[in-house]
Amino acid sequence: MPSQLVFDFEHRPALEAQDFLVNSCNQEAVAWIDYWPHWPSPAFVIHGPSGCGKSHLAQVFLARASAVRLSPSKLLKEEPQSLLNGAKACLLDDLDKAFAHCNKNELQIALLHLYNTLKEHKSTIMITAKSPPSRWGLTLADLSSRLNTATLAKIGPPDDELLAAVLVKQFSDRQLMINSELVAYVQSRIERSFKALGDFVSIADELSLSKKSSVSLALVRKVIEKLDKMYC
Repeated sequence: MPSQLVFDFEHRPALEAQDFLVNSCNQEAVAWIDYWPHWPSPAFVIHGPSGCGKSHLAQVFLARASAVRLSPSKLLKEEPQSLLNGAKACLLDDLDKAFAHCNKNELQIALLHLYNTLKEHKSTIMITAKSPPSRWGLTLADLSSRLNTATLAKIGPPDDELLAAVLVKQFSDRQLMINSELVAYVQSRIERSFKALGDFVSIADELSLSKKSSVSLALVRKVIEKLDKMYC
């Protein structure tokens, strides 16, 4: 009989109906979120490749700190104090991506204004990005010097153990079982990211319901075919 996988991970509640799993690739970032509000700098930057779990950690931070989610577009239009509305923490997700879609000079000025407001009011900001601030191509010296003092945590790509644990957990959340052989089969054939895993489980759930079948090798192959078409 195919064996079922058992993992010894710490579970972290997120705003979604999922748990966040902590292991070596993300534990430093999680530790800094746990340490809030006692950060040594007003700014904390989590950086890492797409699909490594930055946005999920952002959800964890929003819940823990009762933080306000800011958007670059609002930051360019409204005063920081109005956006914060008394909150002691805020979040900017995928900030380096925003530099490619907004007026970079205006956004840097708005960020500097926000940073100074946060420092004045002893508030904090968590930023997520693919790369650290030193690689954002900042041209505003005052902003660059401030962000150079930010606390940094790098998240590495999820390893095999974490990917397997997340896959099993997401199937379990949908009252579906997947054995260890199928987990290994899936891992070797789909993109190594949490987004790809989520898409895989969603499609598998839909097919399982429509065909009234369990998660079998035949079903897994059909899901992978659909994913390949989605990602082409």
